[in-house]
Amino acid sequence: MLPSVIAHCDWSIDARKRWMAVAVNHQTHVELSAPEPVGDTSTLIERLQARAVSGGPLLLGFDFPIGLPQAYARKTGLASFRGFLDVVGTDGWADWFCVATAAEDITLRRPFYPARPGGTRRSQLFEALGLAPADLLRLCEQPAPGRQTPAMLFWTLGGNQVGKAAITGWREVILPHRHRIGLWPFDGRLVDLLQRHAVVVTETYPGDAYGQIGIARRPVWSKRSHGGRLSVAGYLRQWLAAHERVTANAALAASIEAGFGADAAGEDRFDCTVGLMAMIDIALGLRGEGAPPNDRVTTWEGWILGRSAL
Repeated sequence: MLPSVIAHCDWSIDARKRWMAVAVNHQTHVELSAPEPVGDTSTLIERLQARAVSGGPLLLGFDFPIGLPQAYARKTGLASFRGFLDVVGTDGWADWFCVATAAEDITLRRPFYPARPGGTRRSQLFEALGLAPADLLRLCEQPAPGRQTPAMLFWTLGGNQVGKAAITGWREVILPHRHRIGLWPFDGRLVDLLQRHAVVVTETYPGDAYGQIGIARRPVWSKRSHGGRLSVAGYLRQWLAAHERVTANAALAASIEAGFGADAAGEDRFDCTVGLMAMIDIALGLRGEGAPPNDRVTTWEGWILGRSAL
């Protein structure tokens, strides 16, 4: 079942830097809109569902991790990521979302570190949790030739850190709606979830989406550069031309031509649009969803939508 609405959110701990791109299924065609602010996350799902003009589910992608490294998860004594979502933030797990300020504050139930730079080392995190560095990478995050490696979940320093984004995403989106959403791949294959649920949530990674829709990495370009985004605009136009049923509205077409703007948010608008295009290919069955049939993936770790298995 082709979703009635597909949306991809480029996430940030700063609500002002959260942007989303939205596609609406009009039965005869799928229309993509220009990037827009995510807005109030407490009403996000309802606002997106209200855009539907045909029957079908909402497919919603976020570029923050959804899942836990299996080696860490086994130490919790819980049975699954779904079970973990039912207890995190409550009772003995109340401090899980509180980033540790000092190495001695790190525990199994307070694994994010550090709250701020200065005298901190990754080794302190590994020692406190009793795990090796490789243990804190999910299977979908393992290094592989030719593709970018996402950052580990619990380390919260650096420009590419994902821990604090995951904290806000889980608290604002996943936990409040966990009983009403189909959570891929924990609850099954995407094609099946879209048959059974009104809302399906997936994890995405724009760094993978570039390759998925055919954007070349050579010559080297940067999404953070306005010139870099302008240099790859042709790939986005090619993608649109190759999809007869997919159209870009006038505002999106203009945004592509303008390199998504010269301001600092241009990279966020670019990422959410490219991520949406990759999601559409998977929803149309043009690419596989990627997650291997692996208990480690479906019970605890999750997967990045469209990422090829190792």
